[in-house]
Amino acid sequence: MAEDEAITPKENISPDEKPKEIQETISLEVLKIIKDSQQRHGLRHKDYQRYRSYCTRRLQRIRKSLKFVQRNRNKFAKKVVTDEVLTDVKFLYIPLVSAEGAWSYAMQLKQEANSERRKGFHVITRLKKALKHAEELEALCESDKCDARSKLESQAYHLWIKGSLYFETEEWENCMDAFKSASNIYEKLASAVTEDQRVLYLERVNDIVPNLRYCAFQFGDESAIQDLRELRGKGGEMSTNIDFLLQQTREKQAKTLSEVYWRGRTMPVTNERVRTFLLSNKESEQELAAATDNEAKISIYENSLMECKDALQTLRDELKTDPNWKRGQQTGEDVSSNQYLHTYLTYIRLTRTIERNILLVESLKERLPGSLAETKLEQGQKKTKPQDLIRMYDTIIQSLGEIPQLPGVEDDEDLQQEVTAKTYKFKAYRCFYLAQSYSQAKKWKEAAALFERAMHHVERSTDEWQSVNNGPIQAEIQELETLAEEINGLKYSAQASSILDSSDMSITKGMAQLKLKDKRPLEERLHQYSSNQPEVASKPNFTTFPPDFKPSPCKPLFFDIALNHVEFPSLEQKLEQKKTASAGGIGGFLRGWWGGGSS
Repeated sequence: MAEDEAITPKENISPDEKPKEIQETISLEVLKIIKDSQQRHGLRHKDYQRYRSYCTRRLQRIRKSLKFVQRNRNKFAKKVVTDEVLTDVKFLYIPLVSAEGAWSYAMQLKQEANSERRKGFHVITRLKKALKHAEELEALCESDKCDARSKLESQAYHLWIKGSLYFETEEWENCMDAFKSASNIYEKLASAVTEDQRVLYLERVNDIVPNLRYCAFQFGDESAIQDLRELRGKGGEMSTNIDFLLQQTREKQAKTLSEVYWRGRTMPVTNERVRTFLLSNKESEQELAAATDNEAKISIYENSLMECKDALQTLRDELKTDPNWKRGQQTGEDVSSNQYLHTYLTYIRLTRTIERNILLVESLKERLPGSLAETKLEQGQKKTKPQDLIRMYDTIIQSLGEIPQLPGVEDDEDLQQEVTAKTYKFKAYRCFYLAQSYSQAKKWKEAAALFERAMHHVERSTDEWQSVNNGPIQAEIQELETLAEEINGLKYSAQASSILDSSDMSITKGMAQLKLKDKRPLEERLHQYSSNQPEVASKPNFTTFPPDFKPSPCKPLFFDIALNHVEFPSLEQKLEQKKTASAGGIGGFLRGWWGGGSS
């Protein structure tokens, strides 16, 4: 009640007795306030929940600072800002921040409605609440206390919120009228302010353009979709909805797509998400052909990869119920149509990733030291090192290595040969920039060897491309010839630098170690004449003493094997005579003693 009493006297103040601050004109820059808050509190990264929480906290702080709170001792008393209460610009912040909180909640629910369709109804409820607060803001700004700029900005903000609500409810005529009126007001404001402020209003006008073109498409203007494709990737808050607008259009066109043909095989397409992606993939090719700068192309690739990821996940969920899915992968049997469609989508994902990485490599090459674009770098931009390119080429080679392993294309010789040719080409680029990194470190021998390896990869890639039956063969071979010229030039430069460095070092070391006196003994240099080396000295060196050991052959060893073949004469006769002579010995004596013997 104390707060109500504090407000009541202000309501009864007569115009002549108003304080000085009431007499001053109130100015509210609606667009600048909400843009600053959105960029600082989550919307730079599309975090609507964070921004909604910030709006809730800020609204409480504003009410507390104005002593305009609605709850006192667990009792709620609603307080509405009226023209009589409007004594400070902060009172206008209450409906503005309330509208922003309801709008951010609606955008958060819109993101979540992709997986939960029921939240789409809640989006409309939140936008209606945001529209109510925007109407309150416009009514307050119509007061004489506010200047003309505040009135125009609040009116444009109200129309913008109204157009967003009509867009969700698909009231295309009312939506176009609301957005057109808001765009006209912002254009008038841009023409009446300074240069810095004009940029902010023109950005909001550009954000409204995609929604206007989509409304025109709903009225039957077929050229509007082409305009939306051209607007994709140009930035801005509302331009992020272009993908959503194009998605709705593709869902209508996807009903006519029933099959797809790839690598000599036709596959039926029954999944709606896959149909939508295949249409989007065709449109992306047209957008890439029309895009002029690398940033726009990279943005198209990113969107296409996200859609491909969702389509693959949907198709993978269907294949989990197929009993032949894992068995076919393990046994190498013929893949079914759905499995081959999964291979096709995986091939698209890998090729899109490779093409996106090639664009990133091209943008990195522009910032290499010595390039033409390197001299135009803005302050704070980092120069590219060869190591950065090496990592990118590693990623490309890894993606290429996954393609031949996809189910259903193992026997496709043309595809295998094309992938091999590309792999050798990117290996050549990888060795080329790896050699440059060694050159920067003045490791000339390693650099020359890597340049030689890169040249070998170029030759292998050229041979493979000449055997490929289809594809941009001539363009690839021309690119490889250009790369070969660069490799040869840098290779010879590295070899020359290696020779110069080695010769300089050898001369320096040789001069440091040079000695004029020859310490060899005289017997080893008898064929040389030296007039400045007198041999008569205190310690003449005529020969080496003691002499050095010299290896000498061992004495040969002979084996007498001739004895094995010699036949000696018989000695038997001599042996018998010896026996007879010995018979008159002790044996004869005994016989004579006993009376024996011959008679």
